[in-house]
This record gives sequence, C-alpha cells and structure tokens, in this order.
Amino acid sequence: MRKLFSVDDHIIEPADCWSTRVASKYRAQAPHIEREGDHEVWVYEDTRNPTTGLNAVAGKPMDEWETEPVSFTDMIPGCYDPVERAKDLAREGIMASVAFPTLPRFGGALFPSFKDKELASECVRAWNDFMFDWCSVAPDMFVPMNLIQLWDVEAAVKETERCLERGVRAVCVPEEVSVLGLPSYFSGHYDPFFALCEEAELPICMHIQSSGWQPFKPVEAPPTLGIAISFVATQTHAVGMMYGPVCRKFPDIKIVYSEGGIGWVPAAVERADRMYKRHRGWDGQIDPSDLLPSEICKRNMWFCMIDEEFGLANRDIVGVDRIFWECDYPHSSCIWPGTQKIVDDLFIDVPEDEFRKITYENADAVFKWQTPEPSQDLDSFVDHDAKAAHFSM
Repeated sequence: MRKLFSVDDHIIEPADCWSTRVASKYRAQAPHIEREGDHEVWVYEDTRNPTTGLNAVAGKPMDEWETEPVSFTDMIPGCYDPVERAKDLAREGIMASVAFPTLPRFGGALFPSFKDKELASECVRAWNDFMFDWCSVAPDMFVPMNLIQLWDVEAAVKETERCLERGVRAVCVPEEVSVLGLPSYFSGHYDPFFALCEEAELPICMHIQSSGWQPFKPVEAPPTLGIAISFVATQTHAVGMMYGPVCRKFPDIKIVYSEGGIGWVPAAVERADRMYKRHRGWDGQIDPSDLLPSEICKRNMWFCMIDEEFGLANRDIVGVDRIFWECDYPHSSCIWPGTQKIVDDLFIDVPEDEFRKITYENADAVFKWQTPEPSQDLDSFVDHDAKAAHFSM
C-alpha cells in the first residue's frame, strides 16, 4: 500500500465542539445543535444554520447524495469522530491529513459576521482548542491547523502565537477577505500576521470558496455549474497574490491553495506574465525591475489536486515540487473509499520519484511533517484515551 498525505480534508464539527470549550457565559450564543423536526441545525446568536448533505457524503452512493439538511445519524462516524476518521483514512493509506473547518466555513469567514466580536473571538479559540483535541487522537496522522480573528489583526497574531506554542503546522484563512467587508491583503493591514507566518515558516492554507465570492452564474443555471466553476475564485486570488505586495514584502511566505486544482495554473501564469510585462510601463504600482508573477508563483505558492488527469499530465509546467495531493474526505469530491486504486490508475505513467513528491514528500517538507508508513493495525496510531478525554460523542 502506498502512503498518502491529504492536504485537504474536512471536519464536520461534532455537536459539542463549542459548547464544551467556550466560557459558560457564551454557551447560549455560541454554536450548538438543536433538533428541528427530522433534522439537526446549528444555532448561534440569532441564526439557525442547517448542516448540508454534500458536506458529508463519504461512503454514500452518488445516487443518494443530496443538498438537504441532514443529521449526524445520516453521516458515517468518520465525518465527526476522530478515531473513526483515522481508521477510515488509514485503510486507504492516507497517513497524514490537514482538515479544514465546516461550520465556520473553510477559512473561518463565519465569525466576522457575528454581532458580538468577543463571542466570535471566543469561538475562534474554541475551534482551535477543538482542533488540537482532534489531532491528539491520532497525533502522527492529523496535522493541526488554526483559525484566526480575521477582523482583529492583533488578536490574530496573539492567537497564532498561542497555537504555535502548541505545535500548530498551518493556519487557515479565506482566499480573500475584502469581500467580507474587511481590508484586502493588498492593503498592508494584515502584514503583522503575514510577518509572523513567514518567521514561523507556517504555511497559509486558502481553500476554494472560502471567501464566499463566486464568479458569474445565471440564476437559471443548475446548481452544479457553481461547483464546476468554483476554481475560478482560487485562480483570480492566486494571480492577484502573484501581482500583489504580500509575497514581495515577505519573500519566504508559503501559500497553499486547496481544492482549486492545478490544470489552470500554466495558462493563468503565462497570461499574468504577459500582461505584467506589457503594461508595467504605465501602471504606477508596478516596479519594472520587480519579480514576475511566475517567479512569485514558483517561489511562494503550492497547488493541490485530487484526480486531475490534465493537470497531472502538465505537472512539469506547474512544477512537480509545487503540487500536493488531496482526498477531500468527506465531501462530494472525495476519492474514498477505493483511494489506492484510483491513485494507482491516475499515476500509472508517473515516475516513482515524482509520485512520492506529489503524494507526500512535498507536503512533508512544507508542513514540517513526517508521514508515517501505512499499517494494517488500525489501532496502532490511535489514542483512545485522548478521545475519551476530549469527546463525548
């Protein structure tokens, strides 16, 4: 069995994620589960937010997928139980996993919308504590990643420093925050946070659709069109960061784009360079002697693929050392179960050294991790005492 490092999976937060981790005065307003007929909904402040079917389809036949609200009993336990998640992944040789949040959205963009920012900040810290609890159940497999207070840079730095002391290996932010009514990454507002990430060699993970921005889609179009074109948000943001000041101010910063794919990268970077060179004479914000977008891309960015034949065929143009593999468990794009067969078929013409780079070596280097070897003893890397100490479900 080949070992794999998935840089993009998702946790369906268990019902007690916040209720057991926030101070008592916040529990009534912090996210908690309430029953609503046949379904369960998350309730926070004055909002009722149903869990969504497509976020937890792992193990279900495609003809049973739906977008309607679901309950925890409709999911396989690996969606929300760290022990079962570890076993599910290990069965398929996925021995390292970076997991994004679900209810907070894929970059924590839910919390800036809270009216009570003290509550929001408490919820950010609680999710991070939950993440460390989750990772403690399979510490050699689960790669800890923290959220930040997107609306408060000073608090974001302080929280990331707290998480660094606990061994965090990545930080999660939206692809762009200006669409949330916050200053853009171009503005310099987030420079103290970026400076910390550079100094700590902490990768910044930006997931597809994490900002909430979507490209144009006619109202009459089927919902699946939105899924098909969702990579456009990653593309526009990545090219923006290739043009922008962040990677120029912080030359050692590491930016990882999850689930945006890799096939678009060569064409987008080629055009970015062409436009950069053609128009920098009149564009007062561009230094003609500065790095090209392609040079920023090759130095500061990594891109992720699931089962992308075209992108893999063009891996030399993207850069073999710039590509990560992902499973996306338990979402609708995930290749689980049957992961080993799918990966073997996809990489059939790829040399072994390049296979290792894409499927775990590149990620090991960027996240400062060491992916363990697969084992048939699924309990050998699970700490049941850690689960008993931190999880009631």
